[in-house]
Amino acid sequence: MKELTATRQRIGSIDLLRGIVMVVMALDHVRDFFHDDAVLHSPLDLQTTTPALFFTRWITHFCAPVFLFLAGASAYLMGLKRTKKELSSFLIKRGFWLIFIELAVITFAITLNPFYNIFILQVIWATGVSMILLGLLVRLPYAIILAIAILIVFGHNLLDHPEAARQFKVGFIWDLLHNGRFTFYPITQNHGVVIAYAFVPWTGLMFLGYCMGRLFAPDVSSDERRKRLFIIGSAFILLFIVVRFLNGYGDPVPWSHQDRGFYTFLSFINVNKYPPSLMYVSITIGPALIFLSLAENWNNQVTSFFTVYGRVPFFYYVVHFFIIHLMEVIILSFYGFAFKDIFVPQFPFRPNFGFGLGAVYAVWLFVVLIMYPLCKIYNNYKNTHRQWWLSYL
Repeated sequence: MKELTATRQRIGSIDLLRGIVMVVMALDHVRDFFHDDAVLHSPLDLQTTTPALFFTRWITHFCAPVFLFLAGASAYLMGLKRTKKELSSFLIKRGFWLIFIELAVITFAITLNPFYNIFILQVIWATGVSMILLGLLVRLPYAIILAIAILIVFGHNLLDHPEAARQFKVGFIWDLLHNGRFTFYPITQNHGVVIAYAFVPWTGLMFLGYCMGRLFAPDVSSDERRKRLFIIGSAFILLFIVVRFLNGYGDPVPWSHQDRGFYTFLSFINVNKYPPSLMYVSITIGPALIFLSLAENWNNQVTSFFTVYGRVPFFYYVVHFFIIHLMEVIILSFYGFAFKDIFVPQFPFRPNFGFGLGAVYAVWLFVVLIMYPLCKIYNNYKNTHRQWWLSYL
């Protein structure tokens, strides 16, 4: 019984962290749809941003890497209850399912365009491809999977220099694999695809999470697990500080001194997400591991609140996009925008209209609170029903 309780606590800490990043993630999506400057400038552009806007975007950097990392860890824990063959089959099937959802459901939630003039390959697509690859390789020895993870996470920035060369030509396949910076590729005269997440760097992160999942196995004591998580997390943060200071390897965009002193610090922490650089992974996964080392025994009303979201992340992700976009449509209609202004096939978000950061945060809190009872109802349904298809949602 003691061992079972400990296992639940460990899974609880994963759900807690996942729930926090899901809540924070919604902030960035609300900003995309509602902030008055989102269409014109990047919130990370030091020439146009403010500290408040910068950190509104920067804090959401934690979401995608933690999501992929924890998906890998959860896959390892799932493998403790299944054979390698069963785990492989499940991961491959769920991976293809996620890709379908990205193309058919998430794309529609973002564009509300039933003709699908634009398909958008984002984090769910990258998660799906990564799951398929993990499913194909999961029968390999643990050491080989770990070696692949380390090679990708720590080594893919070796490609930065050849990619930056003037003669280097980025094409569709390369964008799928590594570059992926919101490039649009036409499929037909009226349809195309936007590649936001090149999957290889994200696959390395999922593989790393899978290998770290071993620390959550029942045969690892709580003290040993927390110690290792803290040490590895601290090592990632130290790696970020040292390597980023050297301003060489690890991120394609070097930091620089700014006229406004605090903006030099912003430049230092402004790391590349598309694709996720080593510095980006270090400053996001490092604190996440330290959080896991500290949060294992936390159990109060606050943790219970966030855990509700963390137990049904896929449901939350899909539904919150529909809520955000429908709210945007209602508000734009209230302000006099016509149907033709809101639904533009070539521009999936909105017209050049929006609100200040205060309104963005208010809408974000509203969306999060709306999602709470929905997630709780769905989680209760999953816990009381055993249909096979629920494991894919």
